[in-house]
Amino acid sequence: NNLGFIETPYRKAENGVVDLDNDHIVYMTAEDEENATVAQGNAPLDKNGKFIRNKVKARYEADFPVVAPNEVDLMDVSPSQIASIAAALIPFLEHDDANRALMGSNMMRQGVPLLRSEAPIVGTGIEGQLIQDSRTQIMAEGKGVVTYVDADKIVIKYERSKEEDFISFESAEKTYKLPKFQRTNQNTTIDLRPIVRKGDKVVAGQILSEGYATENGELALGKNLKVAYIPWKGYNYEDAIVLSERIVREDMFTSVHVVEQLLEVRETKRGMEEFTADIPNVSEEATKDLDENGIIRIGAHIEPGDIIVGKITPKGESDPSPEEKLLKAIFGDKAGDVKDASLKASPSLSGVVIDKNLYKKSQKDRKQKLEDKETLAKFDAAFAVKAAELKAVLVGKLVTLLEGHTSMGVYDHIKTEVIAKGLTFTEERLKDLDYTTLMLANWTADEHVNDLVSQCVMNYIAKHKEMDAQLKRDKFNLTIGDELPNGIVQMAKVYIAKRRKIRVGDKMAGRHGNKGIVSKIVRVEDMPFLADGTPVDIVLNPLGVPSRMNIGQIFEAVLGWAGKELGVKFATPIFDGCTMDDLNEWTDKAGIPRAGKTQLYDGGTGEAFDQMATVVVNYFIKLGHMVDDKMHSRSIGP
Repeated sequence: NNLGFIETPYRKAENGVVDLDNDHIVYMTAEDEENATVAQGNAPLDKNGKFIRNKVKARYEADFPVVAPNEVDLMDVSPSQIASIAAALIPFLEHDDANRALMGSNMMRQGVPLLRSEAPIVGTGIEGQLIQDSRTQIMAEGKGVVTYVDADKIVIKYERSKEEDFISFESAEKTYKLPKFQRTNQNTTIDLRPIVRKGDKVVAGQILSEGYATENGELALGKNLKVAYIPWKGYNYEDAIVLSERIVREDMFTSVHVVEQLLEVRETKRGMEEFTADIPNVSEEATKDLDENGIIRIGAHIEPGDIIVGKITPKGESDPSPEEKLLKAIFGDKAGDVKDASLKASPSLSGVVIDKNLYKKSQKDRKQKLEDKETLAKFDAAFAVKAAELKAVLVGKLVTLLEGHTSMGVYDHIKTEVIAKGLTFTEERLKDLDYTTLMLANWTADEHVNDLVSQCVMNYIAKHKEMDAQLKRDKFNLTIGDELPNGIVQMAKVYIAKRRKIRVGDKMAGRHGNKGIVSKIVRVEDMPFLADGTPVDIVLNPLGVPSRMNIGQIFEAVLGWAGKELGVKFATPIFDGCTMDDLNEWTDKAGIPRAGKTQLYDGGTGEAFDQMATVVVNYFIKLGHMVDDKMHSRSIGP
């Protein structure tokens, strides 16, 4: 609210009847609702808003009483408003123990964006809304047509009325750049790709891209996998996970990670350090990928020990050895008085260079400063020309808009009259005004014309500010250069991308707190298989379910199998979703066993297992806790 407190919406209830009119919804802070009895959002009502049951589950301050309908003061607007976004993404949350639901919602935040992620078959219905509200994707701003698409950009021509077109200073075509392998703070990547084609019509709010854990405008953190709940040769003891080789081979859980490598040049007591490809006692082979500044080229493959940035630093004055004396005699003073201080790839680092930057502190002599002064004067002159052209366009538009109208008095912001009442608007009068200081209301007696004039001048001011900001940026870049900390003269940054397939030791989790570590990756032919020969993707320990009391995963899994067979997706909102009857109806439609129990066969021997097993489709996420980051060694090996 206007005081900065968070509010939540409620419907009012009186004498056992809830007001269902959306215009009468009230917003309350935690303090306002203190003495109110609040019914849950899934309490059954008839069409008039009357409570159907004679006892209603409610909350009153810190207690959860069951009350009579006439004691209820307020009712939640939605059953999911009591949960966070992460908790509201867990289907069948109502069947999970709170501790495991907490783990599930926390672990979804640790999910790693995959190369190709997949939206869940069983969701809660807010996956699409979440992506729209998060603004991580590119969205259309209005009605229009896609005029150009490639991997790097999307161009849309928006529909505009003649009036909108006339008062605008921008083109009707707008270009959206797609981020490519941008590094996040977690060293994962933001990589968007277009999901529209040339000629497609778009509407306001339509999502134009996917990637970065989304698919078709829906949150997509992981993959839908065929799961068998059986023990498997002890490899899934204590929450360990057995995976099929197919998952690795088809890059189902492969993610791209970007590492930033940084090296600085300082001024030392012994002299200035330097970035260079000319490093003493280093072979040409080792420096073949370095540019003239000693920084590795974009596209180069890096292996452990490779030079990423070449740097030399002055050595201290010491008694030279006979060899150094000989080198100095042959090559002059320079040889031998510097040592190699290059940045090399660490033992675990391998990948491809995708970007590099060199930042320099501005260090200029008198001649360069004079040149800069001339360049700054050119910047100002070019800006003055552009600003004059922009103002001429504005005056032309205003002359057309105000033709035939007389002034009702035009004032600036200190109430000084600049065009007197009763005068006509001529080009000469409009040319001399400073539009950044004018009051834009009531120039004429016609309200519609006043609105158009106001919007036109506002658009002009916005464009002028944009040009001014660009001028300031250009001047700053020329005079100040890059802002570096004290004592640092240059800084090189290199970005290295690496693909990480899922491997033994990586952590995976479902949405119900059912987490585990990959303990073995098994050949496809050795995995347990169904009667039709389909091998499962993942084998989980059935003992991980009963004691944890996160039965929601079984509901999700059975419905997921039905969805996979029928090719449909489900949205089952928390506390208001799919019932047991609905579940049975969908499993019958799909022609699969009601509880997901079916006959499995051993991949090694081909024999049927003694008992029926639960084989279903569950949603799994790869988490940020990867074994590559955890590997550590001290002197004797890992």
